[in-house]
Amino acid sequence: MKTAIAERIEDKLYQNRYLVDSGRPHIKVRPHQSPSPSLLALTRVCPANCYELNESGQVEVTPDGCMECGTCRVLCEASGYIEWNYPRGGFGILFKFG
Repeated sequence: MKTAIAERIEDKLYQNRYLVDSGRPHIKVRPHQSPSPSLLALTRVCPANCYELNESGQVEVTPDGCMECGTCRVLCEASGYIEWNYPRGGFGILFKFG
């Protein structure tokens, strides 16, 4: 009989390293009065949990730890809710196992 070993996503993300480019975030949420449904979706679907609602109900991003997977680009870039660029060379995610 096989037993499943449950691993938390935080444990898996811990294996990666991230070199922060201080003062030059590669993702920015554009100012908004109230978050759109796609911005709110980012608070649930970002695999690195980079998006959250602040105390005033605005969606903000903390790009430290971003996996650069493109989920936020698919959901929001075309609508203009976020500004996304690849990090400068040498900065960003460093995958330990690949």
